[in-house]
Amino acid sequence: MNDRQLLRVAVPVPLADAFDYLAPAGQPAAALGCRVRVPFGRGERIGIVVDQPRETTLALGKLKTIREVLDPEPAIGSELLQTLRWAADYYHHPIGAVLSHALPGLLREGRAIDEPPEPSWRTTDLGLAQSLEQLGRSARQQAKALAALRGGPLTASELKEQTVAADTLERLAAKGWIETAPPAPQGPAAAPAPRVAGPLPELTPDQRAVLDAVAAEGAATQHGFRCYLLHGVTGSGKTEVYLRLIAAELAAERQTLLLVPEIGLTPQLVGRLRDRFGGELAILHSALTERERFAAWRRAYRQEAKLIVGTRSAVFAPLPRAGLIIVDEEHDSSYKQQRGFRYSARDLAVMRAQRLGVPVLLGSATPSLESFHNALQGRYRKLDMPRRIGAAGVPRLRVVDLSQHASRQALSTPLVVAIEQHLAAGNQILVFLNRRGFAPALFCPGCKDTEQCSRCDARMTVHARAEAVRCHHCGAERRLAWTCAKCGSERVAVGAGTQRVAEELAALFPKARVARLDRDSTSRKGALAAVLDDVAAGNTEILIGTQMLTKGHDFPRVTLVGVLNADQGLFGTDPRSHERLAQTILQVAGRAGRAERPGEVIIQTHYPDHPLLKCLLQSDYTAFASLALTERRETEWPPFSYLAVWQAEAPQREPAFAFLERVRATAVASGGATTVTVLGPAAQAMERKDGRYRAQLIFRSPQRAPLHQLVSRTLLAVRSFGEARKVRWSIDIDPLEI
Repeated sequence: MNDRQLLRVAVPVPLADAFDYLAPAGQPAAALGCRVRVPFGRGERIGIVVDQPRETTLALGKLKTIREVLDPEPAIGSELLQTLRWAADYYHHPIGAVLSHALPGLLREGRAIDEPPEPSWRTTDLGLAQSLEQLGRSARQQAKALAALRGGPLTASELKEQTVAADTLERLAAKGWIETAPPAPQGPAAAPAPRVAGPLPELTPDQRAVLDAVAAEGAATQHGFRCYLLHGVTGSGKTEVYLRLIAAELAAERQTLLLVPEIGLTPQLVGRLRDRFGGELAILHSALTERERFAAWRRAYRQEAKLIVGTRSAVFAPLPRAGLIIVDEEHDSSYKQQRGFRYSARDLAVMRAQRLGVPVLLGSATPSLESFHNALQGRYRKLDMPRRIGAAGVPRLRVVDLSQHASRQALSTPLVVAIEQHLAAGNQILVFLNRRGFAPALFCPGCKDTEQCSRCDARMTVHARAEAVRCHHCGAERRLAWTCAKCGSERVAVGAGTQRVAEELAALFPKARVARLDRDSTSRKGALAAVLDDVAAGNTEILIGTQMLTKGHDFPRVTLVGVLNADQGLFGTDPRSHERLAQTILQVAGRAGRAERPGEVIIQTHYPDHPLLKCLLQSDYTAFASLALTERRETEWPPFSYLAVWQAEAPQREPAFAFLERVRATAVASGGATTVTVLGPAAQAMERKDGRYRAQLIFRSPQRAPLHQLVSRTLLAVRSFGEARKVRWSIDIDPLEI
């Protein structure tokens, strides 16, 4: 062996192994976690050094040399590198793809961490004097660039994201219409200095008890790892607990990572964080530009940001001086990545906290059954905040039996009467229906036909205002035709979505201002904020919406919540359908009654005697969780077992099933099926989606180790299957949907 150092590099390709290279001659050794540029195939890739082996199975003459070491210091620190290697093993995903996923896009492209800020362009007085209308006819790109720059300075990278080419900027500069400006501030926005308007709110006894418990245990363990489950009812003040814990970490010069389900749906939380901590804050989420994401990541990497707030992928943020990790709404399904690297951000947050040796707090009004079970088993310490702030108390829940009451466009008579009463009292109303569009089906009374999606096993949803029918699964769209093409009968819209209910509410209450909160109504930039601002200002009396209503909004004047269709999750085939329904109902019910205004919740159902609804009528999530865990234990589903789901899809049905049949046979032949139950293959709940047939095969085991051993053995064989090239296949560990 010569004196050239060996480096093992993980490259972002769909291969399980890392690759051995020789370090560049005469250059300093690359540390673990550094990015390197390596020859790969006929091109080159950016990889991460994951090991410095002393030996290699390849002949030295066949080893290629790393072309460039990009980082003087690791881009991925020691703790995060260990966590990511664990995640690659646990989720059975290629290590190179996992490591690449943890870095901002610009770093994956080879951008230097310490590169100087990119200069910005701005318009000159001459550029401001140009008529964009006249210019647009002859030079559309130049008009587009000038219009963008009139909103303020932008970098060439930011303009490129708006499809403005570099040569367009050169032509404008040559005309004297634009000029370079000082470097733009780093980050999504220049954050204000920390400030608090007035004194901090007085803590409730429940809040004080939680903070005292965390502080006492932190002192006893010297601020070591501990996982807390904060079960606080909606309105109990969990956010203020987060803020006090974060403030303590900032005072100790330590960083906090706060994960939230969706940044865009929690503007009130982000606003409170900005007001309280200002310039200490960095935000990471998918709506940022690549440059904004890189700037926020770099502030965390350099410890300039002491509070990092973000969605799922922010769990990979650098934390060189970690002090605390918080996962808000820990039950939320958006923490689970559903494609590619299918990780759970909540579970990785717990793993990171353990490796970092810091506490982690999981907060929710409706904890996941896994977290609830972990608390019962003593793995997590459960902290309770069972009382709301103020005199409103727990909202009163009552069920309306739809078989006993007339309804019009999904609105029962008792609910309409209640809305009228609450409006008369000057209060606001939320109406929850997890079904967007005008109507879920377009039906022909003549030939009994419904408008079906040609690519999915699903009906097309009617969007009356757009005069279209759309598939909410694949996005296909057709023009709305009220006359049946088969028999010529007049077709009718069956059922009600949020659009139809909004129209009906406006007709029933013409003096009330009605707004809609769903993906359709908030697709334009700023639309969501506008709706929420109107509700907060009292300009909207009735708000109808989908799942978006459950995401942590605080509406102090809302005193009535109507749940229009509670039956959607009562008879689902997925083992988690009851859990999701209970969480949804209690989360949306929690919007009713804050401060001094008592709340009321009306749940419409055809099954008023269902045990789940009876539990929820007591507003007792603990009772529901105990009942649900008993059912899970009896049926041997998580958290009393562990699952791995093999999924396959293909343009025809046969290849998907043939692939999974061979996976099953391989697993059984390996002997692993004696300790792991193999179920299937079977079609997924929606077998055909977006023109592809989908099937699944389930591995289930009462213990994790045998399950992962069988997955690993089977994977080795599967990668050589000829059938594997005919299908898209994946493995989902700890799936949320079956």
